[in-house]
Amino acid sequence: MLYQRRCGILLHITSLHSDFGIGDLGKSAFEFVDFLSKSGQTLWQILPINPTSIHFGNSPYHSLSTFAGNYLIISPEKLFEAGLVKREDIEEIKVKRSNKVDYKVVYENKKKILYKAFSNFDIRKGEFEEFFSEQKYWLESYALFSAIREKTKKEWHQWDDELKKLKKQRNNKNVFERIKKEISDYFNFFVFEQFIFFKQWFELKKYANSNGIFIIGDMPIYPSYDSCDVWENPHLFKLDKDMKMLYVAGVPPDFFSSTGQLWGNPVYDWQEHEKEGFRWFLRRFSHALKLYDYIRVDHFRGLIAYWEVPSSEKTAINGKWVQTPFYSFFKTIFRNFPSLPIIAEDLGFITEDVKYVREYFGIPGMKVLQFAFYEEDSPYLPHNAERNSVIYSGTHDNPPTRVWFKNLDKNTKARLEKYIGTNLNQENICSHMIRLAYISPSCFAVIPMQDILSLDEDARINTPGKTEGNWEWKLVDLPDENISFELYELSKIYGRT
Repeated sequence: MLYQRRCGILLHITSLHSDFGIGDLGKSAFEFVDFLSKSGQTLWQILPINPTSIHFGNSPYHSLSTFAGNYLIISPEKLFEAGLVKREDIEEIKVKRSNKVDYKVVYENKKKILYKAFSNFDIRKGEFEEFFSEQKYWLESYALFSAIREKTKKEWHQWDDELKKLKKQRNNKNVFERIKKEISDYFNFFVFEQFIFFKQWFELKKYANSNGIFIIGDMPIYPSYDSCDVWENPHLFKLDKDMKMLYVAGVPPDFFSSTGQLWGNPVYDWQEHEKEGFRWFLRRFSHALKLYDYIRVDHFRGLIAYWEVPSSEKTAINGKWVQTPFYSFFKTIFRNFPSLPIIAEDLGFITEDVKYVREYFGIPGMKVLQFAFYEEDSPYLPHNAERNSVIYSGTHDNPPTRVWFKNLDKNTKARLEKYIGTNLNQENICSHMIRLAYISPSCFAVIPMQDILSLDEDARINTPGKTEGNWEWKLVDLPDENISFELYELSKIYGRT
């Protein structure tokens, strides 16, 4: 349940300005916290910070682990400050600033600098050993998974049976220890990588919180098939005896797509989760609560009923709705975390059971202004927003508001102008949409940075269904003082400071 009026900005870490080709947890992140604070903002919403893969389009929603952090956003400058690399090492991997991430270059450069840092690090340090001990419940498996993946250069389902089913062989200590020994250097490197990531992350979070900034993190509903989670826990997903996917996740056909969306992630075996008392999910929430102040739960409706598509299908048309044991699930979650600060991504096809769960447990939902003007009395209109909600001009899946406005049909544009009470154009649409969000009853108002800056199509970060060119947009520099002042004034006027 949300109680206090706040405002903030949606900007992923990778989209921060940087000299290393991608936003990271270093200087630019701390500068952005300062910008938020000066601008009267108290919320910073980000996308998932788990490891990504170039083979899955660098999507933060197709992660190799639901627990690990993404090494791409580790700061080289902080490695230098820690004495792990030399100044010339980080100068070597600097790139010319641009508004796009070149992932191929970034993957190579970050791995290169991290290997140098690892070679200068003493893994016998008490802080390192303490970190491994505390995080062993997920970290040992992740480091093992990543080490084998690095050595074989293959996805886990392409490994030979001894490696593919290694988790089943834990009881055979001889086999298990032999394999660990064979890849010990790789194993220790990936533990080090996570040690550095979380050290840098918690330094940033501490700084943000000390400046009155709360971080809204993002929890993807499904891991990737090629993930440590699926490799380690095949029984928790609908796989066949050869550990291949029987079904994949997606959404049915709708107004936006006649064939629906086929995501390709494996779906959960909810009966197995329930048998284990939803232990895996409890661990996920516990882990996320340490990282974030609020947690946006992606595709919230999939925790109540999800669209299941046979893995042989080429589109999502022939899927079906499958209900989860949602009452038992949410009772268990809230019994363990009575004040769980989650936000439900409840967009799309929302049924009464989804509304019931959200209202029963007091979970705030989302309102998106770009969806508000296609009908006369849309639930997304600002005056229809309930207090316990988060309102956005758009999300990471929407075009920048300037682009959205340009493509509106005549009737929708007329409804929008009638609602706001003035003539609109591409130059003023963003400022009016920001005001609509700020003036609404919703406790939280979050605006994508693209709309703060009134940017065009080139700044779109994701187009659902598109396989290339997503997740690349980034800032070249921070916004200027004038924008900061305007945001501060708006936050004061509408009681969101």
